[in-house]
Amino acid sequence: MTVSPLIWGVTIVVILALLAFDYFFHIRKAHVPQLKEAAIWSSIYVGIAIIFGILVLIYGGTAMGSEYFAGYITEKALSVDNLFVFLIIIASFRVPREDQQKVLLFGIVFSLIARTGFIFLGAALINSFAWVFYAFGLILLITAGNLIKPDHGGGQADNFMIRLARKFFHTSEDYDGDKLFTMENGKKVLTPMLLVMVAIGGTDILFALDSIPAIFGLTQNVYIVFTATAFSLMGLRQLYFLIDGLLDRLIYLSYGLAAILAFIGVKLILHALHENNLPFVNDGQPVPVVEISTGLSLTVIIGVLVVTIVASLLSKAGKAQTAINNARRHAVNYLDLSYTADPAERERIYNALREEERQIEHMEPKYRNKAKDVDRIRAQVAEAHKQHKEYLAR
Repeated sequence: MTVSPLIWGVTIVVILALLAFDYFFHIRKAHVPQLKEAAIWSSIYVGIAIIFGILVLIYGGTAMGSEYFAGYITEKALSVDNLFVFLIIIASFRVPREDQQKVLLFGIVFSLIARTGFIFLGAALINSFAWVFYAFGLILLITAGNLIKPDHGGGQADNFMIRLARKFFHTSEDYDGDKLFTMENGKKVLTPMLLVMVAIGGTDILFALDSIPAIFGLTQNVYIVFTATAFSLMGLRQLYFLIDGLLDRLIYLSYGLAAILAFIGVKLILHALHENNLPFVNDGQPVPVVEISTGLSLTVIIGVLVVTIVASLLSKAGKAQTAINNARRHAVNYLDLSYTADPAERERIYNALREEERQIEHMEPKYRNKAKDVDRIRAQVAEAHKQHKEYLAR
């Protein structure tokens, strides 16, 4: 199905309008989103994506609709995995809780721009060179292998761009609200807010290198690739706050994503063999192989994600890891006075820490003792309790 320029224009306007609405009604005034707010807006954005998919089914046909939903689900799952890295970067820069929304929205906008560029580049390459399917398939197989390695999502904030910025530009040590620049000793300097956005932008480019080949393995319709990618990014900011603290619980997510990417990689290579024109493969003639249908792809993707999520949520090791990691994170945040200026938020952090301690106390020792740096975590928790008592005594 050929998509008219009018439909393209309307789609782009709608996406830009959603981003503008997000900024002016939620981001411009710094605040910490409540769980209810995050849940409502996450549901709204998922609902918009589903409604759009239904419209594609009605006007574009079953094949086009199935490709959209397969692409959307895959990109959404990859986006959740990307949140792990965002969490590491935001924590390493000690971004104040109430200003994290602005960082995340920037990440979403930059990601959308970067991926749009990769989408049109990928489409041009595919239309000109059939061997690109081999390259995309190989990229996904390598990515799948990296996902099952320990600490696959390093997300180091101190990357090359950050080191250059700190070397050649004056940067302040402290945040000035959500400002990108501030005055220090009469001079205009960069704030850590600008640096964290550079770090998020750099990782977004790396994410695009993985996600775009994945969705091109499901459809070569540029409109479907673009819309599935765009709608998967919509609501990612709200999802961050909705599942913040539960990300560690999905201990098998990387294995599930590795299986999905490997499956799509194999699908791409089979398609490349079917369309083969490389002279050193079967004398440049197409290879008669079985091609994987979109319906089967959608079934495999949903099935793998369901098994992965259910297994993670039911895992006792996952529950223990979640509680221990959250206790460490909340203790560190409580001890860091620059984390938030909101007294209510600090009280929320302390109450969450207490609840996690109660969960840890009821765990079996074999799961509780598997955590790394147990002594250090206990020391951080004890210090948080000490400071809270001093705070109440004032």
